[in-house]
Amino acid sequence: MQFPAELIQDLRKRLRRAGGQVQAVETMLAEGRECRDVVTQLSAATKALDQVGFRLIASGLTYCLEHPDEAAESGYDLDEVQRLFTKLA
Repeated sequence: MQFPAELIQDLRKRLRRAGGQVQAVETMLAEGRECRDVVTQLSAATKALDQVGFRLIASGLTYCLEHPDEAAESGYDLDEVQRLFTKLA
């Protein structure tokens, strides 16, 4: 399944942001920062990763609905994409 270039750009930007948030968590731990601050940053990183997954699945579902035969041929029929969604949920 091919994803639009603008989706890939958006996902990569979100992943870079999440990577920065994870690095910030490491730094905060090394500096002995307060638990609540670390958890807040960790929560932000987790949500950023969730958003990447959900946007990817949403695009896959759209593709499946618009091109059901092509999606099925490439191994991404609607049932498979729904299974992937439940892994994230």
